[in-house]
Amino acid sequence: MTSPRTARPLLILKTGATHAHIRERLGDFDDWIASGLSAGGAPAMAHDARTGVPPAPDTFSGVVITGSHAMVSDREPWSEALVPWLQTAVALGVPTLGICYGHQLLAHALGGTVAHHPDGVEIGTVTVTRTPQAVHDPLLGALPTRFAAQAVHWQSVRALPAGATLLASSAHENHHAFRIGERAWGVQFHPEFSDAALRLYLEGLQPTLAREGLDAAAIADALKPTPEAASVLPRFAQLALQPA
Repeated sequence: MTSPRTARPLLILKTGATHAHIRERLGDFDDWIASGLSAGGAPAMAHDARTGVPPAPDTFSGVVITGSHAMVSDREPWSEALVPWLQTAVALGVPTLGICYGHQLLAHALGGTVAHHPDGVEIGTVTVTRTPQAVHDPLLGALPTRFAAQAVHWQSVRALPAGATLLASSAHENHHAFRIGERAWGVQFHPEFSDAALRLYLEGLQPTLAREGLDAAAIADALKPTPEAASVLPRFAQLALQPA
């Protein structure tokens, strides 16, 4: 008999959109995430959180919260409206994965602190290192101790929620991944980003990065595919489809 959880789609909670010129060529955040979830055998539907709070979290097999060009610390009304919704999702044990903005929003919702990183932006293909606590983690435990991932963020989780387990860090960012409870994760890196998508971001960010003393062209030249990071999405889909 089919498990009640497997009969439900995964929800992609869309908190932002990529730039129009990227969307026209490669699709949008929810398209990239849906592709990764599909590789894990999970159907997905998207809901734009900026238009209103979605249905109850336990009507879905799991939830993925996208990245955004917004800033969690701005406390936009649509974003703050998601706080109790995410608290409920975690309390009910609904498998939850926050990516970049979603990672930060999940941490904020559960009592963590989000702010601009004092060292500025982290952007490019970066090396992420698992912590010892991640060895047996059901989502990140299968990754190598060190793996390449795409990253672009000005804000970060400056303090984890109480009770959270730190799962990964980089040279720039202490809190690249965490788990809270048994079935909720945040990842600062982008498992859904291809190097092609990040290259297009870098083209548009050249003036901004130059003001921070960074060479966008050099960062673009160092980009590479990140299959280990990308494996997080199909693995999350598989976990979400398992009965609780």
